[in-house]
Amino acid sequence: MKRIVYIILILLATLLLLKSCLKKDFGFDENVYLGDIRALEVTNYDFEKPKNITIDGVDYLQARGETGKFGGEIISSTIGEGPKTFNPFNANDNTSAQLAGIMYDGLFTTDPYDGSIIPKLAKSIEILPDKKTYIVHLRHGIKWSDGKEITADDVIYTYGTIIFGGFGDTATRDSLYIEGKLPSVEKIDKYTVKFTTPKPFAPFLRMLTTPIAPKHVFKIATDKGKNYFRSYLSTNAKPSDFVTSGAFKISEYVPAQRVIYKRNPNYYMIDKNGRKLPYLDKYVILIVGDLNNDTLKFEGLETDIVNLQGSMVARYRELEKHGDFTLYNLGPTTSTTFIVFNMNTRKNKEGKYYVNPIKQRWFNDSNFRSAVDWAIDRENLVLNVLSGVGEPLYTSESISSIFLNEEIAKGHKQDINYAKELLKKSGFYLKDNKLYDKFGNRVEFELLTNAGNTQREATGVSIKEDLQQLGMKVNFKPVEFNSLVAKLSNTYDWDAILIALTGNPLEPHSGHNVWTSDGALHLFNQRSEEDLKSTDKILPFEKELDKIFKQAALELDFKKRKELYNKYQQIVAEQNPVIYLYSPANIIAIRKKFKNIYPTELGGTLHNIEEIYID
Repeated sequence: MKRIVYIILILLATLLLLKSCLKKDFGFDENVYLGDIRALEVTNYDFEKPKNITIDGVDYLQARGETGKFGGEIISSTIGEGPKTFNPFNANDNTSAQLAGIMYDGLFTTDPYDGSIIPKLAKSIEILPDKKTYIVHLRHGIKWSDGKEITADDVIYTYGTIIFGGFGDTATRDSLYIEGKLPSVEKIDKYTVKFTTPKPFAPFLRMLTTPIAPKHVFKIATDKGKNYFRSYLSTNAKPSDFVTSGAFKISEYVPAQRVIYKRNPNYYMIDKNGRKLPYLDKYVILIVGDLNNDTLKFEGLETDIVNLQGSMVARYRELEKHGDFTLYNLGPTTSTTFIVFNMNTRKNKEGKYYVNPIKQRWFNDSNFRSAVDWAIDRENLVLNVLSGVGEPLYTSESISSIFLNEEIAKGHKQDINYAKELLKKSGFYLKDNKLYDKFGNRVEFELLTNAGNTQREATGVSIKEDLQQLGMKVNFKPVEFNSLVAKLSNTYDWDAILIALTGNPLEPHSGHNVWTSDGALHLFNQRSEEDLKSTDKILPFEKELDKIFKQAALELDFKKRKELYNKYQQIVAEQNPVIYLYSPANIIAIRKKFKNIYPTELGGTLHNIEEIYID
């Protein structure tokens, strides 16, 4: 499906429509905040903004879709071994974050139709002229799943204790530091909270999409300390342990098989007839292991929705003509697939190097990394791994990002001869079609990826063949996902990894912990907690990235932010600490029996799960 809406049309149509809505509803300065509003290129739904409706003193949020019927279930799936936790503040993998996120809403969310910020638990927000003070007004009378009211105390506790206190995964807290200081959060009254940032901070509003925790439930865990909190609401927790604000609440979990959610009767969204949502009684997610099983489950009528591999698209186009499903093309995914070399030259507690010193020299050689970049045939990967359903990727921002550096995104074709010239500059040489460094060491390293992801496994084989043309011996090894995560986050004993991260096309600061030198996901030169006490062995280009991300977060003018983020993408493309490969198209099939299906590039197909119903 060709892209429908282009940037010029966005400016003429969408922004003019949103401008008055944003200013009136949220008190935004449109010159500051309209820079990151983008109508999506695959869909163009004509919806008004969600409305606040007060009934008997309760401030409900009214859904935008048509009114539907109650009852039934929808069954989707997830790849891999399943979640590691159901605690949204402990989740540091995509599956856990997704499955926990179903149950907990934030103050705000990103509108899946146009990318603007819209209210969830919050009713409205005021941004004061100093651009540092945010007054958040909560909905009156809405409740947690156990019937207790959601109030400012929950918000103060979530930010003041859990996030600012460093409980669980600290990525959100780390992204909120502004020149070494965190924002302050203050209770004004039962339904009003004030946030104050040390300086105007462009990403702050999007940071308010973080889930809010019920203080009366989570406080038991935080009182017992961070170690206890790490295991709180684990996959061993009982369904009765969960008190939630989202449309659904977990009712059953069978490890490696399925997660079943039931309808939250206290959910604060209503339809246009004033009836409480969600319509569905259950939301079931099957844990299917790998991509092939995912497709088999859909074709066996065990699931209702499936993300298709490129190789399946042509066949499904034919099946769609007489099938019970509809195909949707949501454009390039925000997932960025890449390989990364371990450039860490530090030692562990035992005094041993994380990486073999010989390999350290290779991986820290920019000519070596650039040679790998030029040797990879991305067009071949798109053609053979994605079956042509995707695009080559050359940048650290996803193709759909509004901050994409268009020049860098043009990329380059594979050039083996140029790659060999780059290696020669650093003293590498070929002997009997085998590559050696200038000290006579054979160039051989291990490339890992997560087993079960057939696309990545095929990608790894292709990269191995590409680099063989340079004389490199690549030992490609798919491993169990938990083992891979342990190496990335704990032991740091790996050579190179093929993996993907999901980006935010509206806010590069969400990738702050990947690119800043002290970030938890700074994979190519990661520091342990002990290493963070020292700034030793931070590379010059890393210091430049630190500076750029700091400046960009404090810059409110969109054009100036764009220039800064263009520069960071240029540095990454020149230094190649991470080598990007491709971006698959997001092709989804879903059963026709489901209504209120409005897929978008930002939200996917089930972003409005609360208003989806069965006809």
